[in-house]
Amino acid sequence: MKKLERRDFLRVLGWSGASASVAACGFTSVDSGVETVKSYVEPEDFNIPGVGIYYASTCTQCEAQCGVIGRVRDGRVLKLEGNPASGINRGKLCGLGQASVQHHYNPDRLRAPLLRQDGALKPVSWKDAMAVLLDKGASAKDGRFAFVTGPVSGHFKVLVQNTTESLGSHQHFVYDPLSTRVNRAAAEQLFGADHPRLLLDQAQVIVSFGADFLDTWVSPVHFAGQYARFRKARDGRERGTLVQIEPRMTLTGANADRWIAIRPGTEGVLALGLANALLAGKPAAGASVPPAIVTAAAAFDKARVTAETGVSAEAFDRLVHLLQARSPSVVLSGPSAEGHVHGYANAQAILALNWVLGNVGKTVLLAPKLPFPQIAAECGDTAALRQLTDGLVADKFDTVFVHDVNPVYSAPAFLKFKEAFAKAGFKVVFAQYLDETAREADLVLPVDSSMEDWGTHVAAYQPEGLELTLQQPLMERLYADGTRSVGDVLLDLLKRRRPEEYKGFADYYAYLRAALLRNRSAFADGAAGDDDHFWTEALSKGVLRVNAAEPKVPAKAGAMDLDFAGATAAVDAQYPFRLVPAVRAALRDGRHANLPWMQETPDPLTTVVWDSWAEIHPATAKRLGITDGDVLEIASASGSLKVQAYLFPGVHPDVISVPLGQGHESLGRYADGRGVNPFRILDPVFDRKTGELAMYATRVKVAKTGARVNVVKDEGWKSGAVKTQAGRKLVVTLAADKAKLSEEV
Repeated sequence: MKKLERRDFLRVLGWSGASASVAACGFTSVDSGVETVKSYVEPEDFNIPGVGIYYASTCTQCEAQCGVIGRVRDGRVLKLEGNPASGINRGKLCGLGQASVQHHYNPDRLRAPLLRQDGALKPVSWKDAMAVLLDKGASAKDGRFAFVTGPVSGHFKVLVQNTTESLGSHQHFVYDPLSTRVNRAAAEQLFGADHPRLLLDQAQVIVSFGADFLDTWVSPVHFAGQYARFRKARDGRERGTLVQIEPRMTLTGANADRWIAIRPGTEGVLALGLANALLAGKPAAGASVPPAIVTAAAAFDKARVTAETGVSAEAFDRLVHLLQARSPSVVLSGPSAEGHVHGYANAQAILALNWVLGNVGKTVLLAPKLPFPQIAAECGDTAALRQLTDGLVADKFDTVFVHDVNPVYSAPAFLKFKEAFAKAGFKVVFAQYLDETAREADLVLPVDSSMEDWGTHVAAYQPEGLELTLQQPLMERLYADGTRSVGDVLLDLLKRRRPEEYKGFADYYAYLRAALLRNRSAFADGAAGDDDHFWTEALSKGVLRVNAAEPKVPAKAGAMDLDFAGATAAVDAQYPFRLVPAVRAALRDGRHANLPWMQETPDPLTTVVWDSWAEIHPATAKRLGITDGDVLEIASASGSLKVQAYLFPGVHPDVISVPLGQGHESLGRYADGRGVNPFRILDPVFDRKTGELAMYATRVKVAKTGARVNVVKDEGWKSGAVKTQAGRKLVVTLAADKAKLSEEV
């Protein structure tokens, strides 16, 4: 029998990238096969009826990976709050995080595996489902296997990659419909880090080009806390000033001191114009300022900038003066600036302003590098889905696993993913609901909710040092014989493929415990106490601090690639408007549309609930004869959709904005048949540098259908009826010129 080598064991546990500190660990019993690790399956003997018990875990509603504390009473999880021990959210939690309990208790959760028989999905036992899965997995041909996941990190990522490797493949596709890859690539080039640390609370001015950091961008709960401190006058400093520049107003834009509407795609032009004005009069740019930005900016004077962007000369001058007068500042690039064929150039020009303004090293820092690349966050992108689709069309994959993503719903129509997916011989979907992708599968395996499962997570954005967060069950499974942990399923498959490497792990819990105990010295306070003490403390806190040295800020920026071809393309007479697919915190890419709390949460700017709508500027609407509630047909070269009109001054006149997340055909009773799916009409336009789908580059035309509906919103459906609620004056307003905004309220 082949002996399991130590380096192979480290790979199995996800520590193959570890430093020499691993060798100092005393935990060797699983390696030698002596110790049996008992699974956590027994109920708590300290439960007192009617008295709450609190467990630390991790929120998995978005990629921010906030720490949470779950309140459990009588064996049922009741409420989530933020974990104060987490450096990401410091005890705070957003509404989406609170609503994760509705995924757990959702009546539409799958409760038994489904196997395609005679052309239809039919319930089967877990025993039969696993027999089919293991048989297909054992017979899979090397290299003809693909695993598709959403953004992933921690030891589950290790299991996914080890599974693909065991099947002779390295085809792990990480797909994110709302990818930030363009931003990450530009930041890596300019700063040497794809997720630089941003100290918003240390800035005097924030200039954001479409980064909705208070609602949906990167780590909104963390940034909201920083923003609260940024807005307070303290220690002799004035409160900070926020300027938001974007084609459609976001929640961050609504909170800004000044919101500037810009023609979509011209954000980089404005950034170069600002660089030109800021560098003017200086005898020579500092050594840290990228020479490419100095050269490129010289061609963008104020007259050119205002003509191409639509930003007024007055707004441009005020912004330049603000940046000159108040320091330090921080300049952010967001999706609306990056979702174009020249999005990478836009992002580079915007982020380079931090070098011009001297912000690098003050408000823009680098995060420590995780010493274990196997568990590092894999953020995902849309290019991965294109690669997978091409492979399916070319008949490269016999077997495909899908987890935590719904590409049949979110893939643009031009990609024809549904048709390509059908070409795979055996399709397995791990899902909580019978969503659009699960309906196309040959085997659907119902998975535990985040309240029932184990896990480790490493957030891509690390605001304070490096931390690994733990996820633990807050209660026993709702459906004891109906759902399973994906980690357990993959371990069963790995035991069939590589029994000697995985025989020591009874289940996913045992695997995670062994992995963390194996490398205790990698964590702060990891040397204190014995293994049981370390494990108990880790579960109690929910957070493990990773030992890592603080990196040095680079002395100068990396090379830049400023290709702005197409930035100021002529107006298309057939498709005169730009489509802005707005991201809402409540629904994001649509995965949360089956949560009634999120459906009933009013959009913060329009107050619309339970539906989709098209935002159109009042001046544009007047020109086209459109009023609130008119049903419009919005058509691109790739498709069309019909949706109600909402007159909204917070969009550029050349923009039509439709929120993402609705338009499901199969997700559950609270989601199906509501609104429209803007993903379906996106055009095949891609960022020329990264290959990412250019989400904000689709051109559309608008026509009235002749139908009308009442717009359902909290403020009442009639246009203009926004001053009262339910016939009573519940919210007292004050004109902006009368408010003393510099004082505490």
